[in-house]
Amino acid sequence: MHIFIWAGLKSHGEGQHDYPQFLADWSKYLTERGAVVDGALHVPSSADLEHTDVVVIYKGDAGYLSDPQKAVLDAYVKRGGGFVDFHDSLCGPDPVYFASLVGGGKKHGVVNYSAGAIHYTIVDKADPIMKDMSDITIQDEAFYLLTFAQNPPIHVLATTAILPGRGENDHRGEVVPQMWTWERTVPGGQPARAFVWMQGHTYASFMNPQIRPTLLRGIAWAGKKPVDELLNYVAPPRPAGRGMPPGGMMPPAGKQ
Repeated sequence: MHIFIWAGLKSHGEGQHDYPQFLADWSKYLTERGAVVDGALHVPSSADLEHTDVVVIYKGDAGYLSDPQKAVLDAYVKRGGGFVDFHDSLCGPDPVYFASLVGGGKKHGVVNYSAGAIHYTIVDKADPIMKDMSDITIQDEAFYLLTFAQNPPIHVLATTAILPGRGENDHRGEVVPQMWTWERTVPGGQPARAFVWMQGHTYASFMNPQIRPTLLRGIAWAGKKPVDELLNYVAPPRPAGRGMPPGGMMPPAGKQ
């Protein structure tokens, strides 16, 4: 599986929005699970995406895109490339456009989040991506006032009831999707997939023992691979080095 991690510069306080740390940690983590990983702190180019199966986005306000950048991403979707989107990566000036990539978008500059104890309700427990997930509670942020794709609609995996928010946009109690998948086919193109997880404001959330395998399955699914491919990967044994016996000890001098 070829994965491109699109990260960004760190923002917010300690332990929050640590996009560069994610690029470093998950490049190693995914490589150890058999993936071929590349990544950068910039929008992927057409060359970056040439062999990519899935783009994992963890970057603040990734929706700020120029027309040439949109053209590159649109071409990637048309040939069936997958996306995985975390937290505020889907924030930008045009949520309708970003929803055309991952099934949802969030308007920048609008108060549309609440922070605290996020309690998940698993909507589709039969979905293979959700195999390890239960109705857990984590400390993070949840989003609301999202713009969702309509044709086709998203497939909701988990929701949360919004906590008291800030300002005029207090949507307390509103049930909003926080994890979903989306599949669509651009006219004349190949089927493309996206998996979205709205949390990740707190970097420690990526380490949750239920969430981490769920994210691995979501990445594999979006890349059109068997859903457990990253979880079940077993590294092949290392071949003995040239001139090195199986025990790893060089023979005494004069005995080669």
